[in-house]
Amino acid sequence: LRSYLRDESSRLRRLRRFYEKVQALHQDPKASVDNPLLAFSLIKRLHSDWPNVIYSVEATSNTQALHAGLREVEQELPGAEDLDGAARALMRLQDVYALSVKGLASGVFQRAGHPPLYSPGRRVSLSADDCFHVGKVAYDMGDHYHSITWLEEAVSLFRLSYGSWNLEDRSSLEDALDHLAFSYFMAGNISHALSLSREFLHYDPSNHRVSRNVAKYKKLLEMGTGARGRWGWQQCHGSPHHCPPSHTILSCLSPQPAPERLLRLGCSYETNGSPYLLLQPAKKEMIQIQPYVALYHDFISDAEAETIKELAGPWLQRSVVASGEKQQKAEYRISKSAWLKDTADPVVQALDRRIAAVTGLDLRPPYAEYLQVVNYGLGGHYEPHFDHATSTKSPLYRMKSGNRIATVMIYLSAVEAGGSTAFIHANFSVPVVKNAALFWWNLRRNGNGDGDTLHAGCPVLAGDKWVANKWIHEHGQEFRRPCSVDPQD
Repeated sequence: LRSYLRDESSRLRRLRRFYEKVQALHQDPKASVDNPLLAFSLIKRLHSDWPNVIYSVEATSNTQALHAGLREVEQELPGAEDLDGAARALMRLQDVYALSVKGLASGVFQRAGHPPLYSPGRRVSLSADDCFHVGKVAYDMGDHYHSITWLEEAVSLFRLSYGSWNLEDRSSLEDALDHLAFSYFMAGNISHALSLSREFLHYDPSNHRVSRNVAKYKKLLEMGTGARGRWGWQQCHGSPHHCPPSHTILSCLSPQPAPERLLRLGCSYETNGSPYLLLQPAKKEMIQIQPYVALYHDFISDAEAETIKELAGPWLQRSVVASGEKQQKAEYRISKSAWLKDTADPVVQALDRRIAAVTGLDLRPPYAEYLQVVNYGLGGHYEPHFDHATSTKSPLYRMKSGNRIATVMIYLSAVEAGGSTAFIHANFSVPVVKNAALFWWNLRRNGNGDGDTLHAGCPVLAGDKWVANKWIHEHGQEFRRPCSVDPQD
């Protein structure tokens, strides 16, 4: 595009010089006729030079170069799936962090009545067309709660600039009014749908479809159909397709721990009886007693984290989840992941040894899975789930080493906002701490799954979140974490 602008600017400068020359010849029409030299010059320009301007080889060449450049990079450009995914990410951030759409459109990440959750160094606002596209994605999904909030903002912004043409706009005030009116109708607010449709007809009186809608809405109101029907459009209705459960929102907003819980927690240097940790003990912070969750600070170095990201980068693919006996992509997990064998690099082997030392568990094959490296992109998240299998038909049992007894999750990067690991039933969250490792037991000592380990990866509000997961299985740990005398433990 830069090359095209440069070449076209040069061509237009030459075109302006040509125009000024011809204009000078036209200043005195009588002289042009009287003077044979002027007459010849003018006739030549009008006969041969003017078609050259209209059918410019240079203009065609510049355009062809622009098209050829696009074809070269076309495969690397975002596709429709990426654009719609980015729109859904904005809706997810809106819900989980209770952000104002008007604030988001003006570049502010803020909950009503609260200080900003994130203040970017460079504030970027969204255009009317941007807001329309987010609303249209929600509209196409049948999610009228979100389509209303985003299309309202689009209509508001389009009204401010009505009549001015913008190269980037693929939609218009009429498009936004049309979609918003139908969204309100679907949400049961017929009187507002009628008002918006009438506004549409003010700009496009000849639209028969919208005229029929106006007649339909009038008739429904005359029949006594209320201003609210189906569901209340002002709130998230309970469907997880449209809004996350309220307990997920609360957990992701970093609740403060109860004072009595803080008294039982602390920090310590741990050797765990391992010679490996004698010279450099693990820096352990107890996060929660039940479920048992600990955070090990400075667990990995910057250089090791970068090596692991570089090793995983070429192999990253859209993450999958267990569904019965199969694994498949799902909207409730948005990330890309790759698996690294311990033989992939000495750094991965060293990390396995360190995890074994800190946890006291056996990581030799098949007692632990390969290291899973995950990158959470724009609004990347993972809705509430258990790491351990809740069914014996789960693919986790293919290793024939039992269920996942424990999880070690290493934060390979920092994020500017969001991305916490939220434990839903226990109602607490652990923010991203670069180079730290989060550890928890998935199973109780009796082998049953611990329901309090239900957790979620909160959406990344700002930044690039990388984690590495190590899942350790129960076989091989019988004498390392033995059963308790209490069968309920």
